[in-house]
Amino acid sequence: MYYKQYGDTNMKVSAVGMGCMRYDDADVKTGNLGKCAEVTLYAHKKGINYFDTAPFYCDDKSEIITGMALSQLPRDSYYVSSKTNMGTVGGKCTAEDFRRRLETTLARLKVDYLDFYHLWCILSLDSFARQCDALYGFFEQAKTEGLIRNIVFSSHMQGTELEDAVAGDLFKGMLIGYNALNYRFRQTGIKAAYEKGMGVVVMNPLGGGLIPNNPDTFSYLAEGTDLTVPQAALRFVASHKEITITLAGCTTKAHVDDACKAVENLAEKTAKEIYDEYENKGVALNNLCTGCAYCKHCPKEIDIPKFMDAYNEKLLGNTIHDRLKYHWHLSALLAAECIKCGKCEKLCTQHLPIMERLTEIAG
Repeated sequence: MYYKQYGDTNMKVSAVGMGCMRYDDADVKTGNLGKCAEVTLYAHKKGINYFDTAPFYCDDKSEIITGMALSQLPRDSYYVSSKTNMGTVGGKCTAEDFRRRLETTLARLKVDYLDFYHLWCILSLDSFARQCDALYGFFEQAKTEGLIRNIVFSSHMQGTELEDAVAGDLFKGMLIGYNALNYRFRQTGIKAAYEKGMGVVVMNPLGGGLIPNNPDTFSYLAEGTDLTVPQAALRFVASHKEITITLAGCTTKAHVDDACKAVENLAEKTAKEIYDEYENKGVALNNLCTGCAYCKHCPKEIDIPKFMDAYNEKLLGNTIHDRLKYHWHLSALLAAECIKCGKCEKLCTQHLPIMERLTEIAG
């Protein structure tokens, strides 16, 4: 396993971490949690020492499963992270509300402290400011008491917004979405965090499944290697000098093996070097929806993520309407119900022209 230093801490973390939101759905639903925990233990055996979980993942069982596994291991052999925000704290966001949420997480994970605790799911600078005002003091108090080692945040903001977020020197690291689809517009934020001595952890390195589901389109990532396209996509992210950990959502032991193979003999390069190397390869991918689904708050109840997924098919040379009809079982005419309120575009983590695309789909 290839290890990197987490920011300006003395922590050596595996270049790939296990994202604990992909435990097998059937096993979760039937209560076969021990089988899920075996995947976590296998990941640790293979050298992965960073495990990322959160409330509500896997029918709210992820922290429980992860704790079942990690409690069998020496506490100094792994790092574990979880998350909270105003939505998960609930109530009036008091110190008691925050403490109750944190203590639930600690109990589920069977640990006395979290190595990393995220201010979770920040979509904009306004949200960042509100949530910091409401909760940051509680994070600091918990850190003083030894319940948290590092205060970090998780965000879907873009580059320039991320720069503003990291400028305040409040956090030891950040978790962001980054992959071969969106790397062009996230680099400034990553560079700013790296230069601040922050750790940078990446989620969604496979573009929400879009990359492995379109191997021909993304074959350029694996050129000159013995890697599969998904493995190459993980390596693409992990090879960034500015990125500390690439999270791989692992359902099976084979997924763990893929993640580990992706970082064998890893060669780190700066984001600029990677940008220059890949800029003219593949197709124009920045316009593809990565499927984060944060736009799913339409007042007309249009299932926007499914329509944007279908529009991806056009950008990949396929047909929109076949995807809508045969995969999603939706009529294109539903897109015409858009009232152009703009709410979806404000929530879009990529700032895609959603309203324009809905109009085009409706024909």
